[in-house]
Amino acid sequence: MSETKKIDYKKVFTEILKRRKYYYKVLPVVFLLSCFYILSIPRTYVSETEVVPETESGAASAGALTSLASTLGFDLSAMESTDAITPIMYPNLLKDNGFISGLLDIKVKTIDGKFEDNLFNYVYYYEKKPWWDRIKSYVINLFKSSGNASVAEFDPYRPTKKEHDAMEELRGKIQLKVDKKTGSISIQTTTQDALISKVLADSVREHLQRFITHYRTGKARKDVAYYTDLVEKAKADYEKSRVTYARYADSYMHSSWANNRSKVDAMEKDAEMLYSNYTVLNSQLQAAKTKVQERTPAFMLVKGASVPIKPAAPKRMIFVLVMTMLAFCATTAYILREIVR
Repeated sequence: MSETKKIDYKKVFTEILKRRKYYYKVLPVVFLLSCFYILSIPRTYVSETEVVPETESGAASAGALTSLASTLGFDLSAMESTDAITPIMYPNLLKDNGFISGLLDIKVKTIDGKFEDNLFNYVYYYEKKPWWDRIKSYVINLFKSSGNASVAEFDPYRPTKKEHDAMEELRGKIQLKVDKKTGSISIQTTTQDALISKVLADSVREHLQRFITHYRTGKARKDVAYYTDLVEKAKADYEKSRVTYARYADSYMHSSWANNRSKVDAMEKDAEMLYSNYTVLNSQLQAAKTKVQERTPAFMLVKGASVPIKPAAPKRMIFVLVMTMLAFCATTAYILREIVR
């Protein structure tokens, strides 16, 4: 039976000290390279807002199912809806160019006041990029014609290269999450400027609220437009009939001819029918307008976006410390390998 060899830690430590020159060479280089790398990455600021939209419950009549979900901590009524687009699908809106493009023309201003323009130009031109990305962009631009971009009019579903890149860049700055338990919508934005992060978070929330409201009231607004046209036509027909009847009645007011009296009576009945039709349609129009109001959701702002004080990333000191520790461990492993030999 072979005896287990005992490790002489004192001897190992002594051997490591003899080779400490490796640490003197590796650690300063790794430290400097880590500093150079992490200082090349611009700092970013995060702002967050949270809102809870009113939903039309499709689970209100579920009875026992709703109660069971409530005991498990889930608000079933907040997640079920008669709408085709339920709250859980809202994060998918960020994939739509039409939704994202609606944010590009927002006016923004940096906290130091050095930049004041639309979000498109801030994202595409003003934000700082690591030196390796700048070199890459410079090389690419050497083979492409330059020119100022415009977001005044463009097709979001047929964008140019710059517009596509700007929308992709903007998508990466926005996180939209829906809490399955409460139905609340959390919006988090990340940019290189604290004030713009706050403005972008508020803008995304307002843009989303307008989208939800427009979607929820879409059919009701179409009904209003439809009944508005019918009411205007019915009113015009009634006014025309009323004026004609009044003129004819005045002309034959003292006439004793039965034919004339019969015609006046018929015109009076037509005017009354047209007025009745106008009244019914007007009632339906008012009902449609009421439906729009009913379908317009209310939004409760749970958390307003604020201007962040400290940058969220990168964690420079932590990164440099971790990289230095990894270099120390790797160097120690290399030395131990030499000692074993």
